[in-house]
Amino acid sequence: MKRTIQFLSFSALLSLLIIGCSTDDVRNIARETEIVPDGQIPGQVTEVVPVDINVDGFDFMEKMQGHWVGNNLVINQEYPFFAWDYRAISPSHTFGIHEGGSAGNLFTSFFVTNYKGKRTIMARNGGLLNGIYRTSYFVMDKVENRENGKYYRLVDAIGGDGIMYMELRFPNATDSIYFNSYTSNLGNRVPNRHMTFKGKRMHTELAQEAATTTGYPQNIVDQGLDFSEGLNQDFLYVKDGLTEANSGTFLAVQEANNVFELAPLSGDPYIITDHPRLGYLQIDIIRGDIPSSQPLLLYLSRDPFTDDNGYFTSDIDAYNTALHFPVLSTEEDQFLMTYLHPGTYYVTVVADMDDDFAISEGDITHSKRMVTVAPEGLGDITIDNINVQN
Repeated sequence: MKRTIQFLSFSALLSLLIIGCSTDDVRNIARETEIVPDGQIPGQVTEVVPVDINVDGFDFMEKMQGHWVGNNLVINQEYPFFAWDYRAISPSHTFGIHEGGSAGNLFTSFFVTNYKGKRTIMARNGGLLNGIYRTSYFVMDKVENRENGKYYRLVDAIGGDGIMYMELRFPNATDSIYFNSYTSNLGNRVPNRHMTFKGKRMHTELAQEAATTTGYPQNIVDQGLDFSEGLNQDFLYVKDGLTEANSGTFLAVQEANNVFELAPLSGDPYIITDHPRLGYLQIDIIRGDIPSSQPLLLYLSRDPFTDDNGYFTSDIDAYNTALHFPVLSTEEDQFLMTYLHPGTYYVTVVADMDDDFAISEGDITHSKRMVTVAPEGLGDITIDNINVQN
């Protein structure tokens, strides 16, 4: 029997909301028809008018939390398994991360703030790869009650929907999410759809525990996340050829792929060390007889993928509890998971013997291993028994 779990590589993920798709045959899951403003030109900045969540929109915070499991379409590549782990890290901040680690990370978080005279909701979307650190800020500017569910839109905090935006819809009376992102490569073209995610809320106890612990959701503003004075123009990224920023984006580049160094260099007003509750997990791998050139798949999950003897479990539902699923680079034997929600997890390392980037018959793994990460703590685990061929 072959159990296939495909992952979305970080190189594809970093392009979310930066590099737009060029294909026309992309499903639009947030609305019925594509709307392109008449006469809009590439790089055209549009006015940002925040939603007042004291009137409507605060319910988004309740709707967003959860372990969302589904499929993702990025450009023209569809990934049948994808997951976001959204949990509260404060009374007014929910955080989701995919493939968070030393090799790269991509996150999108949502938080309550003040912006342009309104109590509203903003989002941070960012990533790190190959020495490039980027974080962009978005503002909620639309809330609509539709026949097919509640709809929300968040646009670039400086350039509006002329630069990039995201939209989410939660169908009525279901635990489903529809999530699109649109990008213009920071103004190189009219924004078009890049990512399409459709998922179901699963394993609700993870988010519920975090919400209970933090008192989430509350309509208050965290320290460091009050943007009533706007974003600091002195640190915003300015594209070549422009005299001022057209996007709420912070960027830093250096040879070392170190988020702890790059984050403060970027001028980002809220960096990795500012996040409450989130911790780290150091994973060290001893390959044994596995060649250094053999790709390794790494899974962090709520439930174990293997039994006490190292064979893949027959419990199909267990694989849907995957929270993070990076692939390790050739000869990579260490991985620091960052921005990690506290909790108890199972770590599974798989030697991908047929190079199909999936759990398959013939792959080599190990007996189940569990680890606990404390709030703002550093957990560690060594996997040194990758010797069971399935």
